[in-house]
Amino acid sequence: METVKLYLLPYSNIKTYLIALLFIGGNIALPQLFHLVPQGGITWLPIYFFTLIGAYKYGWKVGVLTAVASPIVNSLFFGMPEAQMLPAILLKSLLLAVFAGYVSHKYQKVSFLLLFAVVLSYQIIGTAGEWIMKGDFFLAVQDFRIGIPGILLQIFGGYLFIKYLIRR
Repeated sequence: METVKLYLLPYSNIKTYLIALLFIGGNIALPQLFHLVPQGGITWLPIYFFTLIGAYKYGWKVGVLTAVASPIVNSLFFGMPEAQMLPAILLKSLLLAVFAGYVSHKYQKVSFLLLFAVVLSYQIIGTAGEWIMKGDFFLAVQDFRIGIPGILLQIFGGYLFIKYLIRR
């Protein structure tokens, strides 16, 4: 496990917005790539990837900016996610940003286990919230039925990406 050099940036700092813009850009480009594959979005869950990275490395404020802007911009400009999916995706994105920022701050290190805990936590609580919102359990557990590759990408790919950022 490596120590995470955490950058807690306040909302009053322009760097917060510039760094968030980079991660928002990533969360716009990555889904576009995955949507070239049939069911790529619901299988690989790319809209969450850079939210996890941003929040874990730069704190929950960068994470929240990324979590809110990414799905809205993607929906407005590219129609994905569809508007009716936005509340659930925003809920999960915000949970991810808060959990990732909290765990990173609390433990000051990155590990597969910590990322597994972050991803599992936001998915379980987000799934419960989605079930309440939509009243459809089968639809709410879609990430666990179809999105396992995306969950694994977040854990393992997120770990590698964060480790890369730590060395910079």
